[in-house]
Amino acid sequence: MKFVIVFVALFAFALAAPADVEVLRSESDVQPNGYKFALETSDGSSRTEQGELKNIGTDEEAIVVRGSYSWVAEDGQKYTVDFVADENGFQPQGKHLPVA
Repeated sequence: MKFVIVFVALFAFALAAPADVEVLRSESDVQPNGYKFALETSDGSSRTEQGELKNIGTDEEAIVVRGSYSWVAEDGQKYTVDFVADENGFQPQGKHLPVA
């Protein structure tokens, strides 16, 4: 079920792109215990993500997701966010993001 949610999100991301933006690269691989995908569009946006189950078969079973996404802003600068999402929540990092 978790993998279905990821692919619905990926599909929504692709549909949300403006009509004049083309998908340059789209790759995905879904396995029983994990997945990965990469998407790159002609407007300079991209996203990569990899998720895997940990503690399989226990009460602590969870998915850990690592990835990054980037886009070109109106100022012409490319911004990138690297992230981890796990039992500690969504943890983004980027040069343009403030550090607590």
